[in-house]
Amino acid sequence: MGLLGLYQAQFRTTAATHLQYRVESLIWLFGGIVEPTVYLVVWSTVAESSGGRLGTYTSGGFAAYFAVMMLVEHLTFSWIMHEYEYRVRMGRLSFVLLRPVHPIHADIVDNLTYKLMSLIFLLPVAAFLMWAFHAEFAPPLWAVLAFVPALALAFLLRFLMEWTLAMAAFWTTRVSALNQTYYVAVLFFSGQIAPLSLLPGPLADIASVLPFRWFVSFPVELVLGRLTPAETAAGYLAQAAWLAAALVLVRRVWRAGVKRYTAVGG
Repeated sequence: MGLLGLYQAQFRTTAATHLQYRVESLIWLFGGIVEPTVYLVVWSTVAESSGGRLGTYTSGGFAAYFAVMMLVEHLTFSWIMHEYEYRVRMGRLSFVLLRPVHPIHADIVDNLTYKLMSLIFLLPVAAFLMWAFHAEFAPPLWAVLAFVPALALAFLLRFLMEWTLAMAAFWTTRVSALNQTYYVAVLFFSGQIAPLSLLPGPLADIASVLPFRWFVSFPVELVLGRLTPAETAAGYLAQAAWLAAALVLVRRVWRAGVKRYTAVGG
């Protein structure tokens, strides 16, 4: 069986698992809806109280931003950092290492399967938020087309970086503090709490050199028509550069981590 056949088989297995635990999946989805909705309400209110505009965003602009951000965040996030500690601590990784393929492939399919199944519920919610908050959303066709590869690169980059971070569990079996620090950094510097253009100068400068912008903010700004073709091309180059670095890093950390791996549970 080739890699494509493996992905198909894993997709069917994961889909069946999510259907079996559909209540848990819906709870996770609910959390992904509530958080951006709260940000939307807050920033829309601030914009209206400031004369209808804050920076380059009107209240309708915020509605479009956070509705799209909710979708992009859903399609790029991963939960691997929270699982890896358990795999190592309980010895679950031992069984995975016996398989003839790298375990990252199963994690990719698990992630994509959940997201595709959840979109059935998430897309109507995003459409409702745009309608209820009078979203201003009229991107040019080229931006919509350019959004697709930008989103794919964002997913790959974020997944590889978070998979690499998850492997800290090879060196310490308690990584919750590291995960929380990373989560806060992503919230601030990926554009989830607020559009990056609204950040104070020093924070905006930091966001411009960190990889988090290319996870969420770049695809969102692109599909909203807020970037020029030149800025889009520069964004692609930044994503590609970070992705190349992430590929090198994940391979090196994996090799070093497996050499240290010792199951401490059973």
